[in-house]
Amino acid sequence: MIYTVTLNPSLDYTVELERLHPGALNRAQAEKLRPGGKGINVALMLSQLGQPVRALAFTAGHTGQMLAGQLAEAGLPAELLWVRDGMTRINVKIMAGAETEINGRGPVLGPSDIQRLISRLGKLEAGDWVVLAGNLPAGLPADSYARLLEPLTARGVRAVVDAEGESLVAALAARPFLIKPNRPELEALAKRALSTREDLLDAARMLQERGASNVLVSLGGEGAALLTETGQSLFCPAPQGAVQSTVGAGDSMVAGFLAGWITSGRWPDALRMGVAAGSASAFSPWIARKEQVWALYDTVRI
Repeated sequence: MIYTVTLNPSLDYTVELERLHPGALNRAQAEKLRPGGKGINVALMLSQLGQPVRALAFTAGHTGQMLAGQLAEAGLPAELLWVRDGMTRINVKIMAGAETEINGRGPVLGPSDIQRLISRLGKLEAGDWVVLAGNLPAGLPADSYARLLEPLTARGVRAVVDAEGESLVAALAARPFLIKPNRPELEALAKRALSTREDLLDAARMLQERGASNVLVSLGGEGAALLTETGQSLFCPAPQGAVQSTVGAGDSMVAGFLAGWITSGRWPDALRMGVAAGSASAFSPWIARKEQVWALYDTVRI
């Protein structure tokens, strides 16, 4: 079973405008309200690809009730841990030629909330997968992901981490199976520009040396790079297409890669599936359907 953990999920309110006029009244041409949060996006794509998955997430308030209803409508198996105070955040996506995002804060998690999550994760068994994705909510220390993962990986649960900055670096101590920085995140960790393939691989090796088994680097419209635990390096260009939204594309890449690895046990197949899933979601208004992913998979080459 694959479990995804979203500490700070959201309702994503997407508004389409012909043009954004700051400081003036703007009337939407179209609007959508969808469940959001990186771990939830990963779970939605894994479900599309036929993988057994369960989403674990903290929720609060009336917006949390709305999120629960949307996950049920999407048919996604989920376990929601309710927080007494605050509300599940609303993230606003303004589509007016360029994308503008305003992300909410979300509820503040206390020690008792984290302990409930630790107790739930304590039921995972060797051979299970856990995906920790997204930034940490306000008030949690940078090593929170590491504290969640260390007892799990010690007993054979395989971990995937999609985070940035100090929370990702701290999680490396738990020796995750896979991490997925994008180029800007990897450059921030390396403290330099990464303009060539060798630059990317050098920075990925740095993260391997600190504990990551495999490093998948998302490169936007350029595709992705992979450095495996065996030292193999692979690059996969992205297929051509019209980008509709980048929201959830990186999360879809994580899900596609994981589904490809579980199904085939082959790095090239996993990377191709990751790039296909990420690109399919970028070419869609939301998380892509499995038919869209498979159609692109046949065009992706290492």
